[in-house]
Amino acid sequence: MASDKNLIVGPDEPLRTSAAAMLGLQHVLAMDVYVPPFIIAGLLAMSMDAKMGLIQATFFAAGIGTILQTKFFMKMPMTQGPSFVPIGAIAGIYLANGGGKNGLATVFGSLLVGAVLVILFGLTGYFQKIIRKLVPSLVGGTIITVVGLSLIPSALNDNIFHASGNLNQNVLLGVLTATILVTCVAISLRFPRLERIFKTSSIIIALLGGSIIAAAMGRFSFKTVAAAPWFSMPHFAITNYGFHFSLSAILTMIIIYAVLLTETSGTWFAMSAVLERPMTDKQWNRGIIGEGISCLIAALAGATPVTGYSTNAGVVSITGVASKKAFVAAGLWFMGFSFVGKLAAFLAAIPAAVIGGVFAIICSTIMLSGLQVIRQRHFAERDLYILGIPIIMTLALILVPSQLVKEAPQTIQYLLSSPIAVSALLAIVLNQILPQKIAAKVVTPVEE
Repeated sequence: MASDKNLIVGPDEPLRTSAAAMLGLQHVLAMDVYVPPFIIAGLLAMSMDAKMGLIQATFFAAGIGTILQTKFFMKMPMTQGPSFVPIGAIAGIYLANGGGKNGLATVFGSLLVGAVLVILFGLTGYFQKIIRKLVPSLVGGTIITVVGLSLIPSALNDNIFHASGNLNQNVLLGVLTATILVTCVAISLRFPRLERIFKTSSIIIALLGGSIIAAAMGRFSFKTVAAAPWFSMPHFAITNYGFHFSLSAILTMIIIYAVLLTETSGTWFAMSAVLERPMTDKQWNRGIIGEGISCLIAALAGATPVTGYSTNAGVVSITGVASKKAFVAAGLWFMGFSFVGKLAAFLAAIPAAVIGGVFAIICSTIMLSGLQVIRQRHFAERDLYILGIPIIMTLALILVPSQLVKEAPQTIQYLLSSPIAVSALLAIVLNQILPQKIAAKVVTPVEE
């Protein structure tokens, strides 16, 4: 058994290959990896062929990045996937450079240079020093909390309330899928002998159950799956688009990568908290190098940056399985999807509402993991502000009117698009400027 009471299988414990394959697929299904490339393809008015090529390239980069981080760099269970942060910048660079092949070449050229700079930053060894000085447990727990909190509206709005299809059906699908997940967890808690079946497989059972209900509603179409080819090659940037280097585009992407590093740090904190294993200095630096190499591979493959995915910390918390072997299997599944068109089409065909029902619960477990980290320390008055103000900022950035964001300078818009990054920076700043202890004022009586 895993040494940690919350885990059924620890990171380095043995796991059957068949079980690793199933659990790896569960991680993949719980990630909405195909959503960012779908959004980008729509903004760039890509053809269907180019859209599928972008999705497949994203799967390919996510697979290699997951294996690299889990096996060779961080050596911690970690999945890589595309972030939503660069979407606006990618569309802006594409249009500013005439669109078409030249626009994409400029996008991938700027992503390439930014990834190389991230690798160089990791090689300097300064990142762990920055983290050790600026991110104590209180700030780390706050960052984990805002990571989960910032994702909940996306799970509900993007996947359920504002997703395509009938709203009533979306809500019903989300609720039923979430109910199946909670039922599986309840069975595992009520009957410990069934824990390995129902807890470890709870997410995949919920997704399958939700998909079956969606099919009964006529919401799961097999036409796109049937029309997709069995085998097809991703549209690699290095062979299909080439690279064009623009100073303004590169500077824009440097800002984006800085925001991404702040976000991915929150993901690492979240996974570390679930595992109850503090990250070492070596892991921080190697993790940054692995992040840069993952993004470099993504740029060469013709995909957007792939970074640490926070949803998988929630998956580990729910299933109790943190096996590195399962995460390597997830990486292999991703790579398989990148070459098998039908598998990618099947994953993309799962209704957003089904994924949203699972995604919302995963986000809540991430948020509560952060609060659990904070609970382990003595809570002083200053801590109320270090935790509370970033939470307010997270909600404010989620609810801020889009018109206000559009009126801000471009650099500020990039920051505002990432509540996690802004709230994390705010927690760090508050921890530095609020005094540790305010001495009580001593009043001495005036002698007459």
